[in-house]
Amino acid sequence: MSDNAQTLILGTAGHIDHGKTSLVRALTGIDTDRLPEEKQRGMTIDIGFAQFNFGSLHLGIVDVPGHERFIRNMLAGSAGIDLALLVVAADDAVMPQTREHLEILKLLNVQHGLIAITKSDLVDSELVELVEQDVRQLVAGSFLENKPIVQTSAATGQGVDELKATLTDTCQTIDQQSPGSLFRLAVDRCFTIRGQGTVVTGSVASGTLAVGDRIEHLPSGETLRVRSLESHGQPVGCIQRGQRAAVGLVGAHHRQITRGHELATIGYLKPTRLLAASVRLSPDAPWPVKHRDRMRLHMGTAEVVATLALPRDNVLAPDCIVTAQLVLAEPVAALCGQPFVLRSLSPVTTLGGGNVLQSLTRRIPRRDSHKLIRVELLALSDPLQRAATAIYSYGLTPWCNLDLCRDARIDLDEAPDILEKLKADQLLVDYPIATNRALCAHREILDDFDTRILSAIGLYHKGHPLHVAMPRRALAHAVRLTGNEPLLTALLKRLAKSHKVTLHADTVAIINFMPNLSAQQQAFLDCAVETFRSAAFQPPTPVELAKQHGIPESTVRQVIDLAVAQGQLKHLGGTLYLHANTERDLRQRIGDKLQQADGLAVGDIRTALNTSRKFAVPFCEYLDRIGLTRRHGDLRVLAGKAGPLQAEHRP
Repeated sequence: MSDNAQTLILGTAGHIDHGKTSLVRALTGIDTDRLPEEKQRGMTIDIGFAQFNFGSLHLGIVDVPGHERFIRNMLAGSAGIDLALLVVAADDAVMPQTREHLEILKLLNVQHGLIAITKSDLVDSELVELVEQDVRQLVAGSFLENKPIVQTSAATGQGVDELKATLTDTCQTIDQQSPGSLFRLAVDRCFTIRGQGTVVTGSVASGTLAVGDRIEHLPSGETLRVRSLESHGQPVGCIQRGQRAAVGLVGAHHRQITRGHELATIGYLKPTRLLAASVRLSPDAPWPVKHRDRMRLHMGTAEVVATLALPRDNVLAPDCIVTAQLVLAEPVAALCGQPFVLRSLSPVTTLGGGNVLQSLTRRIPRRDSHKLIRVELLALSDPLQRAATAIYSYGLTPWCNLDLCRDARIDLDEAPDILEKLKADQLLVDYPIATNRALCAHREILDDFDTRILSAIGLYHKGHPLHVAMPRRALAHAVRLTGNEPLLTALLKRLAKSHKVTLHADTVAIINFMPNLSAQQQAFLDCAVETFRSAAFQPPTPVELAKQHGIPESTVRQVIDLAVAQGQLKHLGGTLYLHANTERDLRQRIGDKLQQADGLAVGDIRTALNTSRKFAVPFCEYLDRIGLTRRHGDLRVLAGKAGPLQAEHRP
């Protein structure tokens, strides 16, 4: 295919027996009715395919059934079409499915097309003119208003050449979209061919795909390999947007893939069972719909049962547009801005449709105006605003440019420039969460987490007035970041850099926070510190101190922890504490003794400190732990050349 070739998909539309299939056969020479039942009944049941080539124009044609019972097939065939051919029979005029098909095309945001009046040889010219007027009235205000109308007859060949020329002219007015770098194809058929294995067909919605590429199957998420490619029966090495294609796959049984599934670039699409969407009820809808009503959602080639949740209202009236949520019975793959159609369960009729705003993981509570307004920003035309909104929705969850393409309706090539502009506007912030890893988040999300963290620490200070700092584990639980210590650490470092918190090894405090002690608490703190000072190397335990003063042990422990945090006491492990001066004296004495001796036994240390073996043993273990001494048989010797005072700041 040449570089300047134009590849588009045309879909037919119109009432049953209005001659859509016959007209396609007259245009292309291809009979799109492939099923035996279709041949026998003379009626299109499922979608059929043909190709129209004229110069550089390569037009894939999707012929859809017109019977009301097969609207679901018509909807599957209409997925991804670039233009529509509305067909109206001269001997029948506008009929119910003419109107319904046109409404569906409007709901699917089709923007281009033309009209063919068929069977013109069966009626006189005056009646044809009346039918044309009827059609003009029908399409007024739609994308087909003022579009060409061609009078044809497949039986006699009348108007077929004119239709070809008009079709070619219409296609030339359509800007050829770039295929893009992200591939997507909605599956409309899956079958097996002997010697080739599993084959799926569909219209390529975006991107390119080559033989040998790896592709993701949705909703399973399995990676498959492309064995072969065909377009309209011809083997090709590559397919691109705007083409009908048959894709031979390796890695999946044909029963694993059905209509409604998708093939896409790995990591691009994600299955979801919850959508936020802009929903419009058609002006001709037979009845209003209510909150929690169940209906059929048609999107791409998929058809699933959905429950409509109306966050703001209880009823949606005809010709009204609302932001709603759709809870799906089965997962689907969806893009921001993707159109869909809603039909009732029974009796089956088209109710309306809309466009996807966002794939959700959690429902939006009813009447949560803040979240609704935020979601509605995804309908804006400004890609910067859409990208910022999508990134806000990620919170502190890692994401990549593929997520942004899916959730903000932007091209992969545009993503880097958009991100740079958002960072320049200070809407996005990069911060490290590991040595070689950074996370980019919306500034408002970080500001919100700053507020939550500071609030949690403040509440802890208020509830624990004797604690100098809050344990990080307790903080992680309070802000729901348990198990995500690197992220919490990154957020705390950010706050510390802005001089809002003080960080310690495993605690955190509001900067310059000091416990607000009552006079009674301060008096007991001073008394406890003095008790440890006077006890020297025979200090009391927290339990003993509690019994001595008749104070709850929990209160005593809080006071001791506070004294440790203030540097007045030293914690040697377990329930053993020393006054800070006493702990310094411990290191000085034992260090000096070991400078003069080859080693000291526990008894020697007990004598040097004028204490008992009960304390001498844990003192030795403490000195070993801080690196001042090491055990050598039954003796303690200096661990190294460092003097005793040089070990003061060792862990």
